[in-house]
Amino acid sequence: MTQSQSQSQSQHPGPADAAADTLLLQSAAAEPGVWDEMRANAHALRPAWQRFAELLPIPTQPFGLAGELDSRAEQVAQQIRLDGVTHNVYSEQGTAARPWSLELLPLLIEPHDWAKIEAGVSQRAALLETMLADLQGPQRLLHEGLLPPALLYRHPGYLRPLHGVKPAGGQRLHIVAFDLARDEKGAWCVVAQRTQGPSGLGYVLHNRMLVSRQFPDAFRELRVQHIASSYRRLVDTVDAAARDLTHGATPRIVLLTPGPYNETYFEHAYLARYLGLPLVEGADLMVRNDHLYLKTVQGLEPVHGMLRRLDDEWCDPLELRSDSSLGVPGLVQAARAGTVVMANALGSAFLESPAVQGFLPAIARRLLGEELSLPSLPTWWCGEASAWDAVRNHVDDKLVRRTFPGGARAPALHERAASLIEQDPDAWTLQARLALSRAPLWGQGAITLRPAQLRVYAVADSQGRWFVLPGGMTRVAQGPETSVSMQRGGSSLDTWVMTDGPVDTFSMLPKRLSVDDIAQHHRPVASRTAEHLFWLGRYTERAEQLVRLARAVLLMVDASSDASATVQQAATRLAIKSGLAPWGVPGLGQGAHVFERAVLLALADPKAASVGFNLAALARTSQVLRERLSTEQWTLIRAMHEGFDVALRGDVEGGGRGEDKGVGRNDGAVPSSAQALLALDRLAVQLAAVTGVQTDRMTRDQGWRFLTVGRLLERLSNLATRLQMLAETQAIHSPAGIDLLLDLFDSTITFRARYQRSTDLLALVDLLVLDNTNPRAFAGVLRRLRTELGKLPGASSASSASSPLLALLPAHGTGMSLASLRGADDAQIALQLQGLSFNLAQSAGVVADLLSTRYFTLAPGAEHVI
Repeated sequence: MTQSQSQSQSQHPGPADAAADTLLLQSAAAEPGVWDEMRANAHALRPAWQRFAELLPIPTQPFGLAGELDSRAEQVAQQIRLDGVTHNVYSEQGTAARPWSLELLPLLIEPHDWAKIEAGVSQRAALLETMLADLQGPQRLLHEGLLPPALLYRHPGYLRPLHGVKPAGGQRLHIVAFDLARDEKGAWCVVAQRTQGPSGLGYVLHNRMLVSRQFPDAFRELRVQHIASSYRRLVDTVDAAARDLTHGATPRIVLLTPGPYNETYFEHAYLARYLGLPLVEGADLMVRNDHLYLKTVQGLEPVHGMLRRLDDEWCDPLELRSDSSLGVPGLVQAARAGTVVMANALGSAFLESPAVQGFLPAIARRLLGEELSLPSLPTWWCGEASAWDAVRNHVDDKLVRRTFPGGARAPALHERAASLIEQDPDAWTLQARLALSRAPLWGQGAITLRPAQLRVYAVADSQGRWFVLPGGMTRVAQGPETSVSMQRGGSSLDTWVMTDGPVDTFSMLPKRLSVDDIAQHHRPVASRTAEHLFWLGRYTERAEQLVRLARAVLLMVDASSDASATVQQAATRLAIKSGLAPWGVPGLGQGAHVFERAVLLALADPKAASVGFNLAALARTSQVLRERLSTEQWTLIRAMHEGFDVALRGDVEGGGRGEDKGVGRNDGAVPSSAQALLALDRLAVQLAAVTGVQTDRMTRDQGWRFLTVGRLLERLSNLATRLQMLAETQAIHSPAGIDLLLDLFDSTITFRARYQRSTDLLALVDLLVLDNTNPRAFAGVLRRLRTELGKLPGASSASSASSPLLALLPAHGTGMSLASLRGADDAQIALQLQGLSFNLAQSAGVVADLLSTRYFTLAPGAEHVI
């Protein structure tokens, strides 16, 4: 290169230099006394960040790299919304789901830094396993004075019922997590440890997927280590231990969640799907004869292994917390009997106490014969008189933390802290304040530096060796002095661990399966899951029927409607019976606009059996079924729920009404009829899409069958009720009544194509009752219903519940034929339709109740297969 070329390039920096300059110029240096993760000094990036800048994409946005990064940050946020990634936040107002917060830029960790973390975390994981085995066994640490008895026996997480119990598989801890932070010199130290069911693994996985996709070149060229093998190792470790219980046969492993109201429920569902495990709640399980079983629609199926995301104290209402509705009665006894492998085993919660940190160096020397390679945050347990005396006059510059969970929160005012500590020294622990390192966050064209803390996970293999997931979840605060807790508004970063060696290319795909493995891999349908799918089908159909009825009623208010008094009476009664209007309101015939206002008010009422109520129920049910539903179906359901109220206000994107359409914005409490009709039209299209997904994009397993049966029973009940009402009020004797009936049966086009403008009741009977090719006709619904009921578990057995279920329905057809109507006039036909509709509506209700008793509640006396 010539001197002139070199000078030219220095005067005109290339894209890499410009990118580095952008990162430097768009951020301020960290304040003195803290470690800056991105900058080496005011004029230079750290080596990893310099390489990252060189690999940033060439800008395609008009505002250069800043505009490009802004665009990519918005893509990340949009993908989180599309994927429905949430984190439930608890407050005095209750539980609210908010979108998961993920920043665009990753945290970069150099190989030499990671080597220190990996060695220190592996050592600590082994120490905790050895320590737990001692404290649940011989308790040498207590006898030798290395751990005060008060820390163990007063902690509610020490489970006396498990003292002396060796868990199934021998391993107590399968996965542990450590919260790490850098000091002002960049050295890592341990702030806290998590041993019960460390949270965040699902978010780590999703963060990696989103951020690596934004910077594929940098991810590849920086040789970022992959993380899939750690997830597979966790499952393989539990599987290997569980195979000892099944004598080599394929074991059944489940993931236990507290349920959809837990703050990290999304990651439970996400992990369950990624790992290929059934996601279960405590109510899905039961203990019999010291063995754990999953309640399925086929009966009780044995469970041999469990990944546990439910804290210890909630796991068994018989021996732990009696007020827990989340656990499994008898689970502690199953643990004592060694019949189920739990990751992690019960009884490790006391290790999470901050006071334990202060005793670990001496314990490590005693149990491992080693010094801890990763230091702990300096810690003083106030129950130790010498420790309290040493810091009594220095409380102001310490963190005050509770030694044991529960009770009052640590006081914000430190003058109160000293008084509280004096009253009960054992209950309080002090830790040194650490100025957390500052990680870069990109947003709105600039970089802000925020306090960061890294959670790292260690996973044991079947030999008891520990491996550290190369990465983890970095949490950052939203302000310089605020908490990194996600519950308090923190955000997260993907964590990139770079390697000098080969990048792990492990795939989550397991080893080649045998024929026996394939036979064992058919996923059982838990009774609770089947019930939720059953109601998912019912709520979908119910919402669709209500939308159709609401549109018909609102259109009937139009001055041009030729509906007779009997048709208006039938529509009024149907609307009130269906929950579209309150009891006592004047009907269409007495006060059309008063009735219309009542319907408009009730459309989105969450406390009534309205369209809005059913959409909310549909969304709640789909939330519980996250691990079984496709992203498309879940997104559609959520969009319907969130968008309907907005649509009623006239705020629908792409469907807004301008003045040229004659429909103005209505910001009052009651939407206009025009707005409501447009919102209902949009909702009808969305419901058709949901129905299509349920019909054409779900595997025909038993879960889908319960969803389908739910839809068919709801359809039979609703359509029968509507026909009965129109026949009872004699509305079907008028053209407007026939039009209403055809609309409610969604059969107008077929009827007009087949019978033109006929108003003959025999034609209605043919299409809406007897035509088994019409999916809305009684014959079509009953044909499919008989088929699906006959395929439910146990249907091949003559003594099974399917026989009484099918006995409640006509054996063939609908119980009516054209021949039986020969010579009948319209009044006689209407009377027979009224009786038939009543019988079918009653049968649908009884079938639903019996099906629930047989498959969902597992009531006493019902057949169970063990």
